[in-house]
Order: sequence, then structure tokens, then C-alpha cells
Amino acid sequence: MTDPQSWVAPTYEGLADLLDAAAAGTWDAPSLCEGWQVRHVVAHVTMPARLTPETFGAEMAAAGGDFAVLSDTVAARDARLPADDLLAQLRSPGLHAWQPPGGGAAGALSHAVIHSLDVTVALGVPAVAPPGAVTAVLDQLTAVGGAYFGLDLTGVRLEATDTDWSWGDGEVVRAEGGSLVSLLGGRALPDGRTLRRG
Repeated sequence: MTDPQSWVAPTYEGLADLLDAAAAGTWDAPSLCEGWQVRHVVAHVTMPARLTPETFGAEMAAAGGDFAVLSDTVAARDARLPADDLLAQLRSPGLHAWQPPGGGAAGALSHAVIHSLDVTVALGVPAVAPPGAVTAVLDQLTAVGGAYFGLDLTGVRLEATDTDWSWGDGEVVRAEGGSLVSLLGGRALPDGRTLRRG
């Protein structure tokens, strides 16, 4: 079985390569994260490359202990960093080795894959995460029945159109594996599709 952490670096490297070659306006394009442009997503995922445990603690205290507030604050501020700096942080070995508190390697992988898809699905380009990584995250998110993002998957069958992955029974939702990850992450696809909240 592949170590989930081993897929993190290629996912972030792939996102960096994509953005390095993209038109300048791509950074200002909307992502699947509501209210966030591509640059905000990159600023968010690269936080561990910039914030030491001490500065993270200070940011969390300033946010009143609310991680959602911290995320929005840091993303809004650090999205203004030069693109070259954010690209270098995406390629940082420290980011590639980072694991969220309590989340381990599986949490690091889901964070990298879901947010990379916030960019690629929104832009309508192929996923940068390795196919095995996308499938692994699909398995993670369905193993808990959508509970991580407050979804109710009762009576839903998910079928990937680009692999033989499927899960569940009921009303069929078909999409590429990456788009299914985005749906399971509580996102709305560009075509407006969502999964039911619990």
C-alpha cells in the first residue's frame, strides 16, 4: 500500500508547475472555495511553509481560537505575496512533509488533493494529484459517509467516469474522480452540482 505522504509532494509540485506556466490572470480566477480566488487557495495550503508553531499559535489566538477565521485572515493577507514566493512555498520540502495536527499522513494527503482540485476543477484542467491519490481520498471521504464535510450520502451512488471506482447505492452521481472528491469536500461543481448536506 502506498504511503499517503508520498503523494503529497507530487500534488503540490504539479500545482506549482501548472500555475508557473499559466497566464497571469489565472491567479485571480475563482476557485471552488467560496469567495476565494486561486491565489487564496495557494496562500492557504502554503501556510505551513510560512508559519512556525509559535506564529501559528499567535495567529490562532488573534482569531479567537477559530481556525476558519484564521484561515480566511491568513489567506486574504498572504494572497498578496508575490507569485514566485507562493510557488517556491508549494515546492518546499517542509510543506511536503507537513501533517495537520491529529490528521497524520492521510490528513496531509486529503488537504493537498482537495485544495489542488479547488483550483483545477474550477479552471477546467486535469487534476495535478496522482490518480492513486485521488482514489485514496475518495476512499477516505466515503469511509465516513460524508461526515467530514457534513454531507448525507444516504441513497447516493458515486461513480467515477475516469476510473473503475464507485461507492454506495441509490441515485447515481457520475463525474471524474477529482470532481467527486470536490463534491465530497462540500464544494459545488462549476456545473452547479452539489451533494446533500446532512
